[in-house]
Amino acid sequence: MKTFNTTAVCIPSKHYMVDLTERVMEIRKLVDDGKYFTVNRARQYGKTTMLSVLADSLVSEYIVISTSFHISLMK
Repeated sequence: MKTFNTTAVCIPSKHYMVDLTERVMEIRKLVDDGKYFTVNRARQYGKTTMLSVLADSLVSEYIVISTSFHISLMK
């Protein structure tokens, strides 16, 4: 049974989610053309899931490196 996921990467077999095929194809064209792009949306718009699906589609032809620029301010 599928559920809604609001905390991490969505897994299509486990979670309800939109079809990312067209969006990933558009971004894949940017990568193939050597273009830069940014991902800038508010919370809960599927940024992490989309980047995960994109990485999966690129791994057969590119070296995919995942990194984070998250800064944690600890006091």
